[in-house]
Amino acid sequence: QVQLVESGGGLVQAGGSLRLSCAASGSIFSFNTMGWYRQVPGKQRELVAAIFSGGRPNYADSVKGRFTISRDSVKNTVSLQMNSLKPEDTAVYYCKALRGSVDYWGQGTQVTVSS
Repeated sequence: QVQLVESGGGLVQAGGSLRLSCAASGSIFSFNTMGWYRQVPGKQRELVAAIFSGGRPNYADSVKGRFTISRDSVKNTVSLQMNSLKPEDTAVYYCKALRGSVDYWGQGTQVTVSS
């Protein structure tokens, strides 16, 4: 059973920074891709950033230059460093991992950016 546990959400003022972490049970290299998604009420969950098994990152246009995804194979974590946060970044952020054809999701962590 794969478990993904997010941490690091919270309340921050616009322009501030937060760092989200996703701790995975087992080696992160067993996953083809790991990523962060976000969702606000009434909208579809959207991709924020993903990192592939080869280490190449991919970002949504709205966060390019502000967010950085990284992984730590020793701690089996994937992190999302979020800088220059905007009120429109407010959402529940979810960690997702893909192994084969199966998606695994964390429980989500709330990020709130005040103006």
